[in-house]
Amino acid sequence: MIWTVVITALLTGLAVVIALNFATPTKQLERKIEHRYGVADPQFRREMGVMLGPSILPGNHVTDLENGAEIFPAMLEAIRGAQHTITFETYIYWEGEVGQWFADALSERARAGVTVNVTIDWVGSASMDQSQLKEMEDAGVHVVRYRPLHWYNLSRMNNRTHRKLLVVDGRIGFTGGVGIGDPWKGHAQDPDHWRDVHFRIEGPVVAQMQAAFNDNWIKSTGRILNGAEYFPPMEKAGGMDAHLFISSPAGGSESMHLMFLMSIAAAEHSIDLSAAYFIPDELITKALVAARHRGVRIRVLMPGKNTDSDAARLASKDGWGPLLLAGVEMYEYEPTMFHNKVLIVDRELVSVGSTNFDLRSFRLNDEASLNVYDRAFAERMTQVFEQDLVPTKRYTYETWKQRPWKEKFAEKFIRPIRTQL
Repeated sequence: MIWTVVITALLTGLAVVIALNFATPTKQLERKIEHRYGVADPQFRREMGVMLGPSILPGNHVTDLENGAEIFPAMLEAIRGAQHTITFETYIYWEGEVGQWFADALSERARAGVTVNVTIDWVGSASMDQSQLKEMEDAGVHVVRYRPLHWYNLSRMNNRTHRKLLVVDGRIGFTGGVGIGDPWKGHAQDPDHWRDVHFRIEGPVVAQMQAAFNDNWIKSTGRILNGAEYFPPMEKAGGMDAHLFISSPAGGSESMHLMFLMSIAAAEHSIDLSAAYFIPDELITKALVAARHRGVRIRVLMPGKNTDSDAARLASKDGWGPLLLAGVEMYEYEPTMFHNKVLIVDRELVSVGSTNFDLRSFRLNDEASLNVYDRAFAERMTQVFEQDLVPTKRYTYETWKQRPWKEKFAEKFIRPIRTQL
């Protein structure tokens, strides 16, 4: 009898923990945002700057970096040039050569007297080489593992930091989709080397990136990083307007969802979306269909058979019917895993960062995204998008209808847990 009660209590507790981890924020958007103005309209920027949080700042310069062959050298060069501070937050930190590059560079700067603060997600760094962690800590790098598993935080173990932020001396920033792992090495030359894009940023918006790092640093340590070493006087570095905003289940969890919905609603000509994981909810689907009905050309580029998550691909395909019927062009990247996360609207707005186009990013993860309002940059990223379209296969409504019954069967089981993928 006693053991029955104990086992029942344990199973009940486990069920409650699982249910809490499936729970999403209580405040959620419920209605489609209507088209009232275009992306080029000053009202769009006015509302984006107010509703998403930080104001849009002029005077920035953003450079796109293609694949690990460009991304890692640029990040490591910035780290090795640090004079005062380095703040670095990442979801993935896997064992391997790339992890060693960063451990060595961060450790060297810490030994040279630079203050180095690093936040690594506990789940995303589960396979991290512990010798690299020890190397950094022995050198004086302040390393925090974000939300390690304890009995008292079981209900939040599903809430991870997915942010990718590197800020050097408060003046140079990096964000995008790349993780610290060997699959990102090279130039996407084969299925073992992923396709991705990351961004180097200079200008006043870097201060917003530093503030974004502070968000989880304070949650993890109770300490704030401030002073001129972290927030120096910022000078203009270019002519791009931009702002960086964050989201998390603890606050502002709908920011990313709202950004996508507002951008889609404002589109008048084109939407180009590169999505490593494309699992839109009903509101996003309705917004995309409505955009098609008012004549917006929509192209979605996502992974094909070379994906790191077959479950996410299945959950995605289940809802493609209405989009394909409306004329949304959907393309699958064939050479390797496609990990880009870029939204381009009307060749006016480019949104980049860590945010995936899925429910996990919208509601469960801590994310950071940079919006850039600059036509020349949008044109540049459109060129990148169209280059990525070359080695793809277009997925049509007929293809969707004729997909194997095994896929359709599996989709029905996967879709209820799509927030977890």
